[in-house]
Amino acid sequence: MTDVATAAGVSQTTVSLILNNVAGARLSAATRERVRQVADELGYDLVRRRVARPKIDMAVGFIADEIATDPWCAMALEAVRERAWENGLLVNACFTKGDNDLESAVREQMAALPLRGLIFATIQTRRVSQPEFASRWPVILLNCYVADNMMPAVVPGEVLGGHTATRHLIRAGHRRIAHIHGQSWMDATRDRLDGYRRALSEADIPFEPELVRPGNWQALAGYEQTQALLELAERPTAIFCANDLMAFGCYQALAEKGLRVPEDMSVVGYDDREIAQDLRPALTTVLLPHAEMAVRATEFFFEEAENQNGRYPRIKVECPLIERDSVAPPA
Repeated sequence: MTDVATAAGVSQTTVSLILNNVAGARLSAATRERVRQVADELGYDLVRRRVARPKIDMAVGFIADEIATDPWCAMALEAVRERAWENGLLVNACFTKGDNDLESAVREQMAALPLRGLIFATIQTRRVSQPEFASRWPVILLNCYVADNMMPAVVPGEVLGGHTATRHLIRAGHRRIAHIHGQSWMDATRDRLDGYRRALSEADIPFEPELVRPGNWQALAGYEQTQALLELAERPTAIFCANDLMAFGCYQALAEKGLRVPEDMSVVGYDDREIAQDLRPALTTVLLPHAEMAVRATEFFFEEAENQNGRYPRIKVECPLIERDSVAPPA
């Protein structure tokens, strides 16, 4: 599905909506036709496996802290549902909004269900306390982890993602690369910044603190911090924004100054939200692979991870680069 999205110049979400014929998706006929044509050319298998299911007597539990505030959790749940169904299982999902009392009630309700296992997911990549229900069923953490890897977990490879974005700009010829990041307390912020710094170091490009600007994941932050970068005595030739919304704000600030993307400034985002393909020029970005992460988490119940002295390997899923039109050699 990622290959189809890359070749068609759309997001993975768009591919999923089109190939699964999701009702109500507001997508143009041209986009639908392009995605289907690319899928045919690449040999994407549209045939869903059908297995004999005389009786479904087990399910996968799915507990998450959010679903309405961000599309990623819904994407993950859909991937869990599809992968579980291929193996003859249904999904029981609950959302707690981080409320401990509600989580306890959900736990007691699910205790009466014949669960194959349970997925515990968070909307933000972060460390969590070991869930109390971990002793009742096989549990895997999705987009979160516990200290010392005492439970199996699937998370995005954010350091490599930040490295990939920065390296792409370096390979295009840029050496003065700015970075607009999110809140400093978040794992995603620290890891993407770490990847940025590693890529600079590997290319023998000195790290310049003035090129790193604090953001908050919102478009306004991208707009304001781009303005600040353009006021430097020696402005950057490329900007790596830690998410696509801030890249949108970056585009706006550049346009106000009469600067073109990518002729005057190259821009890379992160997440591969719908907005990335709708920007003009379309935004080169790094895919946050929530659907693939969810599939890997579900497969844990069919191919259980090896327990090594009470610890499990933390599965880090690669965040691939989605190349579009926002990067060019420096002017």
